[in-house]
Amino acid sequence: MRKLIYSTLAIVGLSMASCSDEKDLPEWPWTPDEPQDTTVVVEAKPRYVWIDAAANFEDYANNRENIAADLARVKEVGFTDIIVDVRPSEGDVLFSSTVADPLTRIDAWVDAGYVWLERTATWDYLQAFIDEGHKLGLRVNASINTFVGGYLCPYGLGSDGMLFRDESKKGWATVINAADGLTNTMDLLDDSSDYGAKFLNPANDEVVEYMLQLLRDLAAYNLDGIILDRCRYDDYGLMSDFSDESRAKFESYIGQTVENFPDDIMAPGTNTLPSEQPPLFKQWLEFRAMNIHDFMVEARNAVKEVNDTIRFGAYVGAWYSTYYESGVNWASPKYDTAANYPAWASDNYHNAGYADHTDFMFLGAYASASDIYGSGEWTMQGFCEQGRTLLQGDVEFAGGPDIGNSTGWTGGGQAALIPDAIDACITASDGFFVFDICHIKMYNYWDAFKQGFEEYLSSLTVQE
Repeated sequence: MRKLIYSTLAIVGLSMASCSDEKDLPEWPWTPDEPQDTTVVVEAKPRYVWIDAAANFEDYANNRENIAADLARVKEVGFTDIIVDVRPSEGDVLFSSTVADPLTRIDAWVDAGYVWLERTATWDYLQAFIDEGHKLGLRVNASINTFVGGYLCPYGLGSDGMLFRDESKKGWATVINAADGLTNTMDLLDDSSDYGAKFLNPANDEVVEYMLQLLRDLAAYNLDGIILDRCRYDDYGLMSDFSDESRAKFESYIGQTVENFPDDIMAPGTNTLPSEQPPLFKQWLEFRAMNIHDFMVEARNAVKEVNDTIRFGAYVGAWYSTYYESGVNWASPKYDTAANYPAWASDNYHNAGYADHTDFMFLGAYASASDIYGSGEWTMQGFCEQGRTLLQGDVEFAGGPDIGNSTGWTGGGQAALIPDAIDACITASDGFFVFDICHIKMYNYWDAFKQGFEEYLSSLTVQE
């Protein structure tokens, strides 16, 4: 990390003393003509680039030379860190694990269309990034998609992952409160409507222990950080999870039996904030967020028990006002959620805030290309400024854009906006990250990032 060092002179003044009794004069540690030198250090903030597994599988899965070449370019333009996705939505892994299967194929869009990409190489994918990254002086962080266990592909391509291969794990999958009744998501297999990641139930004790062991395996690597992505409830949002395990734990949490389940919590099919809330609605949201909070505590401990030098953190969407739908309170417990969001937050919702159990966090400031500067949610700058308030100084965080999927970014041709995106996010937060390296390569944004980072570094000055 680049450091800019400046020296200033501290001038010491001596007060007038009486000469009548010289033996009482103090012995000063320096004389007026010996100025003390102090140093002010301005430290540049970290700059991270995300490396998604699926989007980059064609380039990296079987080609270590491509990894080395691209990381050299990453270093050259001014990034300080990489974030390597080693557990994509299928739930299989790109590192050595005692519990998870190795990832051997992944669905991806390539020039030939939507296909399965195969991995035939036997070398350790994660270790290759660690070796090549550290050789260049880059910090290497690993990211996993947390509560996922399989993927149903659209267009008849098929499916893959633990939940599809092992029928005994069906009870690990999410149960949703659908309009036509409680439904295990493994029974939703229409690839024209139900495609995507199949999520695991965070309230299932076997799921939790499985994930903790996977994190212990990951922490055995010489990593600089571990980041949890999709450490949340299913994409079905408020409809998730209404399994027997969740019901039992909720009843224990509130100390009473739910006589009319799930209607006392949410009417079947509810997936937006109801205008008339059932009696247990807010307590249910609190309970779900507390489940994720408690898992984060256990996950941090699992990592630190193996290697306490690895930083532990999470990626979350910066849209806090609706993130309760995913069952997550990523703010500081010091932030009074109920006072700011009384429509859905209980008085105790703030206790589920987990920011104080992380070492760093990543906020997806995924605003459109036309909304870089501004205040409030759905501008990049506003997302990051709001994050500062929500996190209450508990943890350092980096905000950043999705330069391939957000509105206005999808077609490329936005190199001129990259320096502004960097400025908006890095100025309002403690760092910068971008999703994803594949878009930097696809749209040839390398020079734009180099320019943006050089402008940021040249702006660092000492305040007199």
